[in-house]
Amino acid sequence: MNEPLHAEVLIAGGGPFGLMLALELGKRGVRCLLVEPKPGTAYNPQANATQARTMEHFRRHGFADAVRAQGLPPDHPTDIAYFTRYCGHELARLQLPTAAQASQTVRSMGGSWSAAELPHRVSQKFVEAILLDQVRRLPGVTLQHGWRLASFEDQGQTVRARVEATEGGAVQDVQARYLIGADGARSFVRQQLGIAWGGATGFKRDFMGGKMFAVYLRAPGFYEAFPHARAWMYVSVNAQRRAFMASVDGRTEFAFHAAVHEGEDADRWTAADARRIFAEALGREIPIEVLSVLTWTAGHALVAERLQHGRVFIGGDAAHLFTPTGGLGYNTAVEDAVNLGWKLAHVLQGRAPATLLDSYETERKPLALRNTGYARQFADSVGLFAATPELEADSPAGATARAAASEHLNRHVRLEFNIPGVTFGGRYDGSPLIVPDGSTPPPDAPNTYVPTACPGGRPPHAWLVDGRSLYDSFHFEWTLLALGPQAPDTTPFARAAQALGLDLRVVRHEAPELRALYEAPLALIRPDQIVAWRGHDADAAASVLAHASGRLLAGA
Repeated sequence: MNEPLHAEVLIAGGGPFGLMLALELGKRGVRCLLVEPKPGTAYNPQANATQARTMEHFRRHGFADAVRAQGLPPDHPTDIAYFTRYCGHELARLQLPTAAQASQTVRSMGGSWSAAELPHRVSQKFVEAILLDQVRRLPGVTLQHGWRLASFEDQGQTVRARVEATEGGAVQDVQARYLIGADGARSFVRQQLGIAWGGATGFKRDFMGGKMFAVYLRAPGFYEAFPHARAWMYVSVNAQRRAFMASVDGRTEFAFHAAVHEGEDADRWTAADARRIFAEALGREIPIEVLSVLTWTAGHALVAERLQHGRVFIGGDAAHLFTPTGGLGYNTAVEDAVNLGWKLAHVLQGRAPATLLDSYETERKPLALRNTGYARQFADSVGLFAATPELEADSPAGATARAAASEHLNRHVRLEFNIPGVTFGGRYDGSPLIVPDGSTPPPDAPNTYVPTACPGGRPPHAWLVDGRSLYDSFHFEWTLLALGPQAPDTTPFARAAQALGLDLRVVRHEAPELRALYEAPLALIRPDQIVAWRGHDADAAASVLAHASGRLLAGA
């Protein structure tokens, strides 16, 4: 037996959830060991959309601009467009701002899209590389690529694990306070814990239901052959082959995904098959370089029955599997990490009892169920639409079919891609960490978001007179907003936070508009930028902070 390595948290997996969790923990001084079987970050494009809430979290860490600089050129359209074939008829389009426009447009937007950041269309491979760079800067985080978790045992006070090199057979014992399964859809951690999937799978649709064939390709001549205005995502809708394609770099690289029909064995398809399938979607043949091919299955809406067992937790794809409509899988994973990160740090550093960690499942599992449900709704909307041969007919019947398709797809594209309600409206109502005030939040709807400071959700956003986002004034840990020209005395909160060992900062904004927006002069913002409490005075400061930080859980 070798001498074990010691870490406070062992993270098995280096995708978005694992890297974001390492960042949340490392920024708080928690010693982590992250092991990832791959030699580095993702090669294939995978997820292609970073939602606005995720971008706000990247802004909180200071690298949102670095993410926005990746992917498409700053002046490249981010439209989503639908065609019979890419060189055929255009059926529908949602126009969206370029990356350069987004940073300016967001400052003038209100209502549902009052936000510090807009979404960004960027391949996950670029985001992972930036996350990795950020994590490497943290002295308390050790990264081991080319290593995987081989076994583990929860021993009550610690977790004893063994990790092994993917090449060479070297093994190393690890002793950690907590183990996190960030190891993807086929999670070894989840399987070893015996945690079953809940939800549904196996949805059959003409599109986004069943096996999909994915091609990462380079097509230098695509834009010369393409007769329409550029977009970010191109969707092919015809009776022969349904497909979609996202631009990876805005120049020559694309992530292409096509439906696989009954009786086709896509697992045996080669680069030649990839060229054939791509030509079906394009409507003609052009030279392409096939960088990689793989298959995957659409039609999942699965959430693990549990997200925790003792000192072991799961998150990201290990905890929930989506059909990728709406781009919700990777973004939900980031929020998992944001939620779990501050809680682990508080427990490990003695600012909260271990029972605080029970709230991870309490808060995140309902959001996983909600988000997988929305993704299923979006997949039904596009995948159950019947693409008939008439769509391509040069006849009155063809024109009629295209008009009907245009009406449906223009409605669908706004349902799936204009989703501030999904992005900003996730809430932790009923959580033991939320102090309710008797108010009722607005209804949860995918395409509409009503900003509200009702405890349990995202804080309402505003731009300050000095040009900053209100969120830029928040503390990295706990923030007490004191709003309006006559905000009440906040001294009781400062004293209570000191007594509880909480890192709280009082942030004052005298603008009456902010007081009106929050409908109260005081609001307590958690480290994950969730409203934990709001009120009109500080009389109950000690109990509010004890409640919000988990001190009241299990009689602690």
